[in-house]
Amino acid sequence: MKGIVVFSGSAHHALADEICDHLEVPRSHVKISRFSNDCLQAQLLANCRQRDVYIVQPLVPPTQEHLMELLLMIDAAKRASAHYIAAVIPYFGWARQDRKDKPRVSIGAKLIADLLSVAGVTRLITMDLHADQIQGFFNVPVDHLYASTVFVDYLRKSSDLENTVIATPDVGGAKRANSYAKFLGVPMVICHKSRAKANEVAEMTIIGEVEGKDVILVDDIVDTAGTICKAADLMIKNGARSVRAIASHAVLSDPATERIDASALKEIIFTDSIPLRKHSDKIRVVSTASVFAEAIKRVINHESISIL
Repeated sequence: MKGIVVFSGSAHHALADEICDHLEVPRSHVKISRFSNDCLQAQLLANCRQRDVYIVQPLVPPTQEHLMELLLMIDAAKRASAHYIAAVIPYFGWARQDRKDKPRVSIGAKLIADLLSVAGVTRLITMDLHADQIQGFFNVPVDHLYASTVFVDYLRKSSDLENTVIATPDVGGAKRANSYAKFLGVPMVICHKSRAKANEVAEMTIIGEVEGKDVILVDDIVDTAGTICKAADLMIKNGARSVRAIASHAVLSDPATERIDASALKEIIFTDSIPLRKHSDKIRVVSTASVFAEAIKRVINHESISIL
């Protein structure tokens, strides 16, 4: 692809390199400097003048540092007279802060959208936002891609769809799970949960029939893995033949991998939107690089992205 420059912050070089391979362009280098007072500085080591700049940077831990890198790179590109600056954020780290769920709390997702806009971004390409309405927080075009693009192929090749049931580990994910169920032509069940406090599930019940079925749990984010592991164990207790899970973003905060290993899950499949920091024999990773590369190609060629 001529006329474009692709940069990556320190969050996920491997995904950026794979995207560049699909685009047949080299990844241009960035120099991130840290001063004695702990402030960061970003220097783009490739010409950006009147070129389309794409910056790949998922907002993963250390999240604040990776956000600052992204903002500095966007600012550097703007000051280097870039024609167009697109932020490619496979995982939007503040996506669960999309509303005021308690008095006097910040709405982090809106604040990050404003920061990116002020820095100079002209487009956002992301995947599986926790809340779709976050797209409305931006005043620039947002291309919201879906991990189902890669998951559906994996499920078709690895599943007996005649005996498969799609399940959601909570009511909030019913719309997502229903989309998979309709597309694959299989039934759906729902887990209803109540929380004692954040990241701790108090009680869970199943709405639907899973006895003798191969269950596939669908979620967008697995953080501490408490919900999805409890849902898997509950499915087996209610007679399910096997339980697997797919989830877009592998946050995997402690003690997630230990819970996955100890759970009834046969396997759990993630995308590579977040670099895998901890591994388990039950974890599989599918690449999203081709999807992001295709989205970038379509933006460059002024083609529709809705097919993705």
